[in-house]
Amino acid sequence: MKHYLKRIFNYFRHRHDVALLTAAFLLLVIALFNPTIPLKRNIYSYMLVADISQSMNVVDTTLNGKPVSRAEHMRYMMKRVVASMPCGTSVSVALFAGVSVAAMYRPIEVCENYDAIQDTIAHLDWRTAWSGNSRIRNSMPNLARTLRSFPQSAQVVFFTDGEEAPKLHAFNTQDLANFQGGNDWLFVGIGSDKGTPIPKLDSENQVIGYWSSESFAMQPGIAQISEANIGVRDDNVAGGESDRYLSKLDEPYLKDLAKEVNGLYVNGDSLQDILSAMKKQRPARRDTADYPLRWVLASIAGLLFITAYLPKHPVQASRNAVRSWLTRRRKPQASGVSASEA
Repeated sequence: MKHYLKRIFNYFRHRHDVALLTAAFLLLVIALFNPTIPLKRNIYSYMLVADISQSMNVVDTTLNGKPVSRAEHMRYMMKRVVASMPCGTSVSVALFAGVSVAAMYRPIEVCENYDAIQDTIAHLDWRTAWSGNSRIRNSMPNLARTLRSFPQSAQVVFFTDGEEAPKLHAFNTQDLANFQGGNDWLFVGIGSDKGTPIPKLDSENQVIGYWSSESFAMQPGIAQISEANIGVRDDNVAGGESDRYLSKLDEPYLKDLAKEVNGLYVNGDSLQDILSAMKKQRPARRDTADYPLRWVLASIAGLLFITAYLPKHPVQASRNAVRSWLTRRRKPQASGVSASEA
């Protein structure tokens, strides 16, 4: 047995190409079992909040050069954000309408539940809203209470156009001076700063008109406060273009709101900007998590495979190849000189 093993060792020692290919094959076999090692690292947990109010149906953004609604742009960005998250990250998807935030589920591990999370995002729709109003400012305490109901802490990433409906005034502006719980929450602005009418859609998502300016008019006093309590917008539809309410991304308001709750703001046009802003958020905790080795092993196997077909002494082989090429270049010149002398 000892003699047999010695012969195998000597064989691989003299045939480095076979040894490297065998090692690459073994690494690929091990990678198939998806091995992991426990490592101490920051564990992130997020609640992705989607604004599903009707202003998100405004078509004023583009994807791949095509005009799309704010809601479609939001879904696209949310999907890509989830796709960029490393394994071990926990994600919850929540809906915002009226003054409430409803979590679809508690934060779940992104890799094990990837398809379910992406399917949830794909079905985010204004028709699931329970209120016609959009009171982002008033939803902050409710959002904080929702987070406290989770078994683990989570950071908020709130996708919205910043549209407040009814409009804010002295009677309905929530005082956030003593608000606690918004540290590092991230507001992602969706939409354009160019005013665009808000379409009124039927149950089949067909445009039947546009929201009128009267629906968003500032009406100080009991009238508007009562309307807010009912939870519906005025059902008026604009008769002509001059009557339409023009909606746009309220970036200054979202920046001010983020400052009030000690949060962050980023424009949602760039995925990299969103991911960079999310990196500034604090992790939920630091704990031991399994780090996957599949891609590490596959990468090493690829390098071994390439090395197996390289010369044993690549530097020397390269020098010899250059010398051989120079020698071949000189031979025709020498032949030409001999012929002329003759």
